[in-house]
Amino acid sequence: MVERRAIPSGVKKTRLLLGTIVLLAIAFIVLIGLFIILAELLPSFTGKCVAVVDINVPLTVEGSPTTLLEAGYPDSEQLAKAIERLDERADVGSVLLVVNSGGGSVVATHEVYDAVSGLEKPSVSYFREYAASGAYYVATGTDYIVSDPAALTGSIGVKSVTFLMMTGLMEKLGVNATTVTSGDYKDIGSPFREMTEDEKAIMQSIVDEIFDEFKEVVIKNRGSKLDRTKFDDITDGRVLTGRQALDIGLVDALGTKDDALLKAAELGGIEAETAEDVRVCYVEVIPQQTGLFSAESFIGSLQEKLGLPSVRYQ
Repeated sequence: MVERRAIPSGVKKTRLLLGTIVLLAIAFIVLIGLFIILAELLPSFTGKCVAVVDINVPLTVEGSPTTLLEAGYPDSEQLAKAIERLDERADVGSVLLVVNSGGGSVVATHEVYDAVSGLEKPSVSYFREYAASGAYYVATGTDYIVSDPAALTGSIGVKSVTFLMMTGLMEKLGVNATTVTSGDYKDIGSPFREMTEDEKAIMQSIVDEIFDEFKEVVIKNRGSKLDRTKFDDITDGRVLTGRQALDIGLVDALGTKDDALLKAAELGGIEAETAEDVRVCYVEVIPQQTGLFSAESFIGSLQEKLGLPSVRYQ
């Protein structure tokens, strides 16, 4: 007869523990798989949604972190990436940008515009209270634009932020700044002296180049909808109402946010008779959180006030 040795209780407990861990791991993997499958199948049961993205912030590359004193807003890269990711979502049928912004920096505007114009899914812009300059630039990347009749838009143009001149103040304070540079234009925009005519010409050439690019984007995206004669007349930086913009061809229709939502649903193949019938997926872009004070925003503000060159769609 073969003698069977008893398995020590400690070994039994170890085996039981390992077996439990393995079973839990397998169950976790199965749950993840089921979650992925359900996520893919969900639109088939609930229908696709219109992803709504609010652009109600200045367009800046640095953003503004949230502090204990004030709410912040996302930078252009955060906003652009949130928009780009919508193409990856199976539940999103189309995208609606609700625009309420006066624009911002040239680079930030380009980053958000590239994300919007690169969307493979249909997109609509809605102008709520104002959608001017860089914000209008971004909206031209969508397939359709609806504006409130009284919304302010247009302001098609570029400006270089006026350099802060501190010469008079420095004289009163008895401060004399001496700057040593490697070239004649290295300290262009210095707050300690007046700009020369040559320096103004350099900045004007930059503004003109960017302005021409702005107009080309509008002409390309609006196409035959645009009344070129009227368009040429208003590219002096003036603001327009939604009604005036429609007359020129800068927008496609006048209406409410619900009208824009229904248009986005239509373009996305989502059947709906009223705005309440449309399933909406709100996209929230959260800025960074900081402490009581924001060093980043303070430095950014200080740089602008000191007169560092800045060119903006604003």
